[in-house]
Amino acid sequence: MANESITLGGGCFWCIETAFNSVEGIINAFSGYANGHSNNAPSYELVCSGDTGFNEVVQVTFDNEIISLREVLEIFFALHDPTQLNRQGNDTGTQYRSGIYYHNDKQKLAAETIVKEIVDTEIWPNPVVTEIEPLKVYFQAEDYHQDYFSNNPQNMYCNMVVAPKLAKFKQTFAKRLK
Repeated sequence: MANESITLGGGCFWCIETAFNSVEGIINAFSGYANGHSNNAPSYELVCSGDTGFNEVVQVTFDNEIISLREVLEIFFALHDPTQLNRQGNDTGTQYRSGIYYHNDKQKLAAETIVKEIVDTEIWPNPVVTEIEPLKVYFQAEDYHQDYFSNNPQNMYCNMVVAPKLAKFKQTFAKRLK
């Protein structure tokens, strides 16, 4: 098994984490915070203030003999709108920015390549604003954020936003699901 990790920000981490944890070859996906202005773990409340520089992210560990980095990035871009600056839908603030935080140069090149392809093929009518940066700092989010969607089926945000997005995801990527 050849495990690899990459850290991805695509809006609220609850949806991204849930989707990736349902994909074959994904070992785990954990909600967290990346690339903020501190070397100390922030709280969710601080991150939501928008003043910490931290982004809500999901750190995805995958077996690259089962699923390629390219496929992980394709799934990532299918899960969010990479043209929305500092937001995803009604979630606004720098903590919801689109970002790929690479762990090595191979990941940087793969991220740059797929973004260029997306831009060149004009998949989106607006410019892609996904930042591609090295992972500088990462903290796993509080325990209650892990598997949030599964553990909070009564939550209105999960029912109104996450569930429909996941249903579309599962239909699109049915062949890749565990």
